[in-house]
Amino acid sequence: MKLLIAITALIAVAAALPQRKVSLKPEQQVEDQLPLEQNFNNYQPQQQEYRQAKPVDDFRPKVQLETSTYIPIIRFDKEQGTDGSYKTSYETGNNIQAQEQGYLKTVGDNQDNTALVQQGSYTYTAPDGQVITVEYTADEFGFRVSGDHIPTPPPVSAEIQKGLDLIYAGIKANQERAAIEAKSNPEAARQQEEKAALDYKGQYYQQ
Repeated sequence: MKLLIAITALIAVAAALPQRKVSLKPEQQVEDQLPLEQNFNNYQPQQQEYRQAKPVDDFRPKVQLETSTYIPIIRFDKEQGTDGSYKTSYETGNNIQAQEQGYLKTVGDNQDNTALVQQGSYTYTAPDGQVITVEYTADEFGFRVSGDHIPTPPPVSAEIQKGLDLIYAGIKANQERAAIEAKSNPEAARQQEEKAALDYKGQYYQQ
């Protein structure tokens, strides 16, 4: 019984004593690690200073959008035919009026060779208050437009017109002479056409 009391007392005393680190390495190695642990404990990470990035200058031109008044469509009509023809017209709340019609047209002797012909006009009020009316036609000959506001070239003088008339008369006389020669001498007409074709292609012939 006394032995049991003595063992219990020794255990209590051992528990009350401060604990020591137990290392499986020799004492010399533990002592070598002490400076390393102190250096690690004393190390304080340096705080890096980050400079705030400067804003990039925007050199793009500033576009100011201006709002405009809503313009309603007062009238809009369209008719579509089964043969490709159509008619359309519309009118807006700010006095713009437009109309157009189109149809398919056979060009040349080939029935499959067709062109779309478009004819129309539109009217609007200019900022100075002038009412502008434009009429146009688009077909196999191109786009043609007319209007009182469109500038026109100055009239041709009488001397220049006389010279142009002489040139046109000479061209017509050459064409008539070539037609008569073709009837009377087909071989010579053929040779003349061949020479003209060479001239057109840039292959000049010797006289």
